[in-house]
Amino acid sequence: MHRVKFMIKQFLKEPLWFKMLISTTLLASIVFSSSFFSDSVYFQSCSKLAAAIFFCAYGFKLRKSLKNSLILFILAGICIVLSILALY
Repeated sequence: MHRVKFMIKQFLKEPLWFKMLISTTLLASIVFSSSFFSDSVYFQSCSKLAAAIFFCAYGFKLRKSLKNSLILFILAGICIVLSILALY
């Protein structure tokens, strides 16, 4: 529970542009991966790209912690590869 409170406090301290970027990419990833958009491969690909941007943004933000940053960049890379594969 303390980690959740810490993450919420940390998020509230961020600049407005970062809050907007994180919120829109998370929302786009959730919305475009829903079953309503499951017929179009382009929406599925956009969902994975939004998730990659989300992971990259937090990867840059947490670059002081090499392990956490590396994990987030690997996840972003996986999302990009899955986005490309979704188009084929």
